[in-house]
Amino acid sequence: MKRIQCLRFFTVKYSTSANPLSRKEFSEFITTGFVKMVETGEGKAKLISGTAVAKEIREGLAREVSELKNEFPDFKPAMAIVQVGDRSDSNVYINTKIKAAAEIGIQASLVKLPSTITQRELLTKLRKLNDDVNIHGIIVQMPLDTVNKIDSHLVTDSVSPEKDIDGLNTLNEGRVAIGDFSGFMPCTPNGVMELIKRSGVQIAGSDAVVLGRSKIVGTPVAELLKWHNATVTVCHSKTKDIEKHTSRADILVVGIGQPEFVKGSWIRPGAVVIDCGINSIPDASKKSGYRLVGDVAFAEVAAVAGAVTPVPGGVGPMTVAMLMQNTVIAAKRAASRHFGAASTWQQFQPLTLNTTTPVPSDIEISRSQEPKQIGELAAEVGILPSEVIPYGSTKAKVSLSVLDRLKSTATGKYIVVAGITPTPLGEGKSTTTIGLVQALTAHKNKNSFACVRQPSQGPTFGIKGGAAGGGYSQIIPMEELNLHLTGDLHAVTAANNLLAAQLDARIFHERTQSDEALYSRLVPRGKDGRHFTSVQLRRLQRLGIAKTDPDSLTPEEYGRFARLDIDPDTISWTRVMDVNDRFLRKITIGKSPTEKNQTRDTSFSITVASEIMAILALATDVSDMKQRLASMVVAMDTKGNPVTADDLAMTGAMTVLLKDAIQPTLMQTVEGTPVFVHAGPFANIAHGCSSIIADAIALKLVGQDGYVATEAGFGSDIGMEKFFNIKCRASGLVPDAIVLVATIRALKMHGGGPAVTAGQSLSKEYTQENVELVKAGVANLVKHISNGQKFGVPLVVAINKFETDTEAEIELVRSMCVTAGAEAVVVCSHWAEGGRGAGDLADAVIKACEQPKSFRFLYDLNSSIEEKIRTISAEMYGASSVEFTPIVRQRMQEYEKKGFGKLPVCMSKTALSLSGDPALKGVPTNFAINVSDIYLSAGAGFVVAMVGEITKMPGLPTRPCIYNIDYNTEKDEIEGLF
Repeated sequence: MKRIQCLRFFTVKYSTSANPLSRKEFSEFITTGFVKMVETGEGKAKLISGTAVAKEIREGLAREVSELKNEFPDFKPAMAIVQVGDRSDSNVYINTKIKAAAEIGIQASLVKLPSTITQRELLTKLRKLNDDVNIHGIIVQMPLDTVNKIDSHLVTDSVSPEKDIDGLNTLNEGRVAIGDFSGFMPCTPNGVMELIKRSGVQIAGSDAVVLGRSKIVGTPVAELLKWHNATVTVCHSKTKDIEKHTSRADILVVGIGQPEFVKGSWIRPGAVVIDCGINSIPDASKKSGYRLVGDVAFAEVAAVAGAVTPVPGGVGPMTVAMLMQNTVIAAKRAASRHFGAASTWQQFQPLTLNTTTPVPSDIEISRSQEPKQIGELAAEVGILPSEVIPYGSTKAKVSLSVLDRLKSTATGKYIVVAGITPTPLGEGKSTTTIGLVQALTAHKNKNSFACVRQPSQGPTFGIKGGAAGGGYSQIIPMEELNLHLTGDLHAVTAANNLLAAQLDARIFHERTQSDEALYSRLVPRGKDGRHFTSVQLRRLQRLGIAKTDPDSLTPEEYGRFARLDIDPDTISWTRVMDVNDRFLRKITIGKSPTEKNQTRDTSFSITVASEIMAILALATDVSDMKQRLASMVVAMDTKGNPVTADDLAMTGAMTVLLKDAIQPTLMQTVEGTPVFVHAGPFANIAHGCSSIIADAIALKLVGQDGYVATEAGFGSDIGMEKFFNIKCRASGLVPDAIVLVATIRALKMHGGGPAVTAGQSLSKEYTQENVELVKAGVANLVKHISNGQKFGVPLVVAINKFETDTEAEIELVRSMCVTAGAEAVVVCSHWAEGGRGAGDLADAVIKACEQPKSFRFLYDLNSSIEEKIRTISAEMYGASSVEFTPIVRQRMQEYEKKGFGKLPVCMSKTALSLSGDPALKGVPTNFAINVSDIYLSAGAGFVVAMVGEITKMPGLPTRPCIYNIDYNTEKDEIEGLF
């Protein structure tokens, strides 16, 4: 006898009756891949060792996993084995899978569940595993009988098709049936096919017979053979003259579940026989009292067949190998989704836009377009189902876990959209932002996102109306955007007002209780004694009291801990609501007799003016938001020390109210391109930009070749300056381009055109060619270009075209802006044409993003507060001087002493002029900036300098938008909303 090493096939001589391989010899064969030559008999068969083939496959998979981990170091391929009950035979099979997974580099977790588990409990567990992005494959090991009746088919189908590595979900089975192999093939049938291929037989054109029709083996094997172009006959235990069918088979697959059912006489000489059965039959000669056999009489068949699989060591190891192969495939797909989110955009399909002339109203356009289901849009842009929290069918919150998943993914190009000094004629900054991303995504095949602020209901019901963009470049559905959306503004309102309530309540309780009584109520004694909460321990630490036992404090420490000693005259925190109500600009609270004459004057602000709204926009994650909320200074104590929200124990409660609001809202444009709507800080008294989180998630989702356009409020002197100096400092993100939006009409007004009165026709200066007015007004646009250049970022001018604009007027603007240093000046018609009308703008932006940049901030944070204000006033506004009131100078000194001097400055001034006087249009000169007040937004992370009177609570005009808005109960439609 001699041994012959073979790569794939193993030839062995068998006697038709006696002298099969001993168990030891057979074990040696299936583990080493060597061939044992037996010199008796004349029959020959290729013995196909599934163990050796499976080993080769596992080694290849191990290399693939290693390469996958090298490409994505933070990624770990993982599978979950759900075991219901605890049976020894099941344990052996599971252990085999776990061992194979470990060899390959797959993390296998065993989820053991009792046999008493209910169907609902099992389905709930599987749903959680489906949603777990760290699990890529799921198999369920169930006994035939459970204590509680469980529908095994329902359980199988409850495993997500993307994680169904067993290939038993009906969707995956159905794919196999129609020849679609894009899903997962069932493991045993797939292993059978691999063994047949390794046998050397030509499958195409062969006669194949499958014995057995089970959904796990027989039926899918038959389908696979069929789609490999074999002529397939399926037989079963009740097939008449079954041996006549088998005797003509070139390929015979047996999975009929009966020991040694197929005899040698049934086999056509030279046929390939795959034995899928494994049966235990009595054998007194064995120590165990039984031996394992297949569904074919092995010795007989081996004497006739051309190739045959042994039992064990044939199909069994291949089943495990194919399971591992499916797991690696699932992991690779998951890695592509997880870390290569941009690649999923290949499936993106824009909505068709049918434009009409004249352009209908915004709400008519919005209603004429059927939006995508929000889950469909999320999938197109690489957001996983587990990261989407739907609010109806057209909007959804997106989990911040996207950032963690894509933390190693390269980011896209970052574009900020700003405007010239606003006029009543409007410049269309939001419309341009939307039109640009429609052009990039729907017409230029670039991954792109728009990030905009959430509209306040104040303007919606006041003067402006809706804020969803306009015409054929808007966000849909516009009603949902402008009314409530996902409740973020209400969450900010609740958090703000809860803090206000706690602030006044604390003053009341401190004034009416002794130190000891106050301390006893703040740290009550329960059944398990007294305990400080986490927020109270933080206060003790700030006070320098190194104690954690409430009973160990001294009477003096009782008072220090319990009393905030708030000076009511220094309270800066006001209540808010998201409506325009001028009569809340100054109010008196505490008039009820129950408040014991503890009255004080205060006010309401509009919700978007709350510091909490600015924090929501500037937070980088939940922890950062929580820390910022804790740091908010709401007043000073009687000794002049800051009193924070954390001192009032409000940090946790506000975070809970805002835990959903910190997630950006996903919506879409009229062309089905994605938009994040998130946060809405006032551009006057805050920084006026959408959230850092929305921008960050969008930049990851579009990938390094994609684009994100984010909007900054008002002109470059306000929104863009704060975007760079405040928002970019907080985010660490560096913009690649600026888009500056202007209109010919607005430039005419800055050039000295007549005033515009709402409801009256425009003067002829705005509807007829007037080159001189345009020439005078371009100076304002040139100043904004200059402002952008100070930050070292390439700038593109977008001219929103109206039908009354003439070529001479446009060419004048183009010439002057290029001379001023703009990378390009582009005429856009996206309001009337959608993304198609912003195609040239998209091209210019793409080119600008490729230009070198030398980004820099306008000022050094180490400069004093006064120096920062002077720098902004001179560089951004063109002011010749800055004047400070005595109280402002005093407060600046106090802020410097208390460690707030290194914060950036948020200038609060009119948006209607580069100066502090809204009546001064164009480019004012020789003017002074008068800083009338200054206050601290420590949580947001800036100092607010007030220039003139800026109200935080707008009022309703004589005829607000309210007159236009109605609800048609017959049509179930909102009417008159913009």
